[in-house]
Amino acid sequence: MRVVLASKNAHKLREISAITEKFNIELVLQSELGLDLDVEENGTTFEENSYIKANAVMQATGLPALADDSGIAVDALNGEPGIYSARYGFDDSLDDYGRLCLLLKNMEQVPDDRRQAQFVCVITLVTPEGEVIQARGEAHGILLRQTAGQGGFGYDPIFYYPPLGKTFAELAPEEKNKVSHRAAALVLLNEKLREAGYADK
Repeated sequence: MRVVLASKNAHKLREISAITEKFNIELVLQSELGLDLDVEENGTTFEENSYIKANAVMQATGLPALADDSGIAVDALNGEPGIYSARYGFDDSLDDYGRLCLLLKNMEQVPDDRRQAQFVCVITLVTPEGEVIQARGEAHGILLRQTAGQGGFGYDPIFYYPPLGKTFAELAPEEKNKVSHRAAALVLLNEKLREAGYADK
């Protein structure tokens, strides 16, 4: 199935493509179709924002569109930064590392036994026929007090994943693609696609 990926994030494209190619989904970037669309993510949940992005791209291209909305939710911060993970601090001068440092600063006084967090990913596929298929995946871990690892992106260097004893930034891409929140969401999406008749059984 040919699907437009509603994202401009190169890291996200690589991660999603590495997984979707196993699921008979051919991803096409917006830019490959000459589309440069900035969608206002004004939802209040990962589910709402994922749908908003996918629906906008589907309407603009007339093709099925796939969007994901993801972020890190920290228990001790009442789920923050959550849907605002990519805009944490609402300071345009901050890059990924700057936002990571801000999160560490806000967690300085939180003891080690209360540093639980989860990466959340919601993927939505919207078709021109009006079908909406949505899947949510989570990866549960612990926030470290300093970075470890050179891989991944975003908050990966401080997200320690107990089952493998490493941060997401220390995992090889193929390892991360088996256990990440995005991988879990895509596996569930594939099951839902099969049920809906959109993927080969």
